[in-house]
Amino acid sequence: MSQLQTWALSRKFEVLCGILLLTMSWQFVVAISRKSITNDETAHIPAGYYHLVAEDFQLNTEHPPLVKMWAALPLLFIQPKEPIITEKTDADFAQRSAMVEQQFWFANQTQFLRIGFWTRLMMIPLAVLLGVVIFIFTRTISNSTAALIAVFTYSIEPTILAHGRVVHTDLAAALGYLLFFFALFQYHRFPTHRKAILLGVVTALALLTKYSMVILVPLLALYALALAWSYRRDSIRLKKLMIHAVAVTGIVILMINAVYFFRHDQMSDPDRGWLLSTSQPYSNAIYQGITVLGHVIPTYYLFGVYKVAIHNHYGHPAFLLGKYSNDGWRYYFPVAFALKTTIPFLLLSVVALAWGIFQIVARRRITLLWLLIPFLIYLGISVSGSINIGIRHFLPAFPFLFILGGMFLTEVIKSRQRTLGIALTVGLIGLMCVEAVRVFPNYTPYMNQLAAGPNWRYLSDSNVEWGDDVNSLAAYLKSRGETRVRAALSGGWITLPLYGIDYIGMAPPVKELVDTRYVAIGASFLNGSTVPSFEVNGKLISDSERVNLFETYRHRTPEAVFGGSIYLFRER
Repeated sequence: MSQLQTWALSRKFEVLCGILLLTMSWQFVVAISRKSITNDETAHIPAGYYHLVAEDFQLNTEHPPLVKMWAALPLLFIQPKEPIITEKTDADFAQRSAMVEQQFWFANQTQFLRIGFWTRLMMIPLAVLLGVVIFIFTRTISNSTAALIAVFTYSIEPTILAHGRVVHTDLAAALGYLLFFFALFQYHRFPTHRKAILLGVVTALALLTKYSMVILVPLLALYALALAWSYRRDSIRLKKLMIHAVAVTGIVILMINAVYFFRHDQMSDPDRGWLLSTSQPYSNAIYQGITVLGHVIPTYYLFGVYKVAIHNHYGHPAFLLGKYSNDGWRYYFPVAFALKTTIPFLLLSVVALAWGIFQIVARRRITLLWLLIPFLIYLGISVSGSINIGIRHFLPAFPFLFILGGMFLTEVIKSRQRTLGIALTVGLIGLMCVEAVRVFPNYTPYMNQLAAGPNWRYLSDSNVEWGDDVNSLAAYLKSRGETRVRAALSGGWITLPLYGIDYIGMAPPVKELVDTRYVAIGASFLNGSTVPSFEVNGKLISDSERVNLFETYRHRTPEAVFGGSIYLFRER
């Protein structure tokens, strides 16, 4: 015990970091047991399973397979039923994914909760690993006190607590993005063969988490070119750099192929038809490019990159502060960040960014560029995009704010006003803890005190509703003897029947009008942003009619609200 105590005291910061991350992990486990799977997880989980057992990468093509396969590993032991998939020969990737999703979950209704629990549990190690990397990166660039504060803010921020338990690519992308810049930072300091290999591995992992991470390829190329220019008169260093560049490139290509089981399948005819129809007037050039590159990089990895690019090009229905748009707003993510983070962390982020810029300009603390530049790059990517459907898409920028915030508070603590600095740090973290406890476990629709009134009046989609409160709705209805409900819910048409409640869709197209005792409407449907377009008497309705389909319910008082995301109205 004496030796253990001595060891713990000598590594007190590591021990405290471990306690924080274990506490966060416990919160994840409890939240998983209380929350249903989200709308996106209904697609990701079966896709990950079929990636593993059938090497089928045509499913859920908008997200790389690595994270989904990792989450699906427990299914190799659970052995879910694999229904015979009745496919249409002309079904493209989207239609095929929808068919597989529906048939998989309905075939495994008896194992639904078990599958949902173990696959989501697999995401916790990734969240813990991100916390560990934040700690190590901060300590490397600053000190242990700053590292501990950074991990503390990371482990209690609601946006992290909402997404650290979800089978999705967003938090994993944040991990990959941070790891990339940490590995690049380490390589820049001491460009050894070992660190070049590590950089290649980390780059490949990042590229396999989310297709938006392809931005790392030109960034890495620009870095290599800049380094080559600085080495232009040093042939030995230049030769070493070229060897490292070849090694990194080879490792990236090898690892991407390995995750796809070295499959280079040709694009299916329906997918080829979809690509050609969406890429005019460059359709043939794009198709030929993917075909040629498909001999080196798996075809469906390239197809996924194109799918995300075309999605961003055409935009996505979005809602912000009472306004609707398919193209998004340049100020969307700054506004969403201001509403979806705790006010203490919001203030800390703004001040820490200003402090970081001042330190770089006035004090020549160039090391801080390794935090500020990655943040600004991802901010630029985010504000220029057209997919404005969730703060989760901004998650890769968060770790740099945690690190900068930890460093700033450490500077304040070490200043002449030490007592004031300690009080400020304790106050900020204390208020964040209060918020985390107050809203537990309803972190997905969380908004801070700047949002007065229902959250659906400010944002939409996964910011306010993601389907993870369907289980609470089902339990409430069953307690009142109800077995069916008219509803418009994110993912509810899949998950609600798995809880024993018939889902009668209200969002078009509606096959028949059915009278039920209750109506359940998700926050995104309530504000109208996720209501699909539909025709009435052969004529497409206007956007105004579409977004106001549930206008009457906005002025009614719900009988119950579940998790801040599902509103239940009594009809009779």
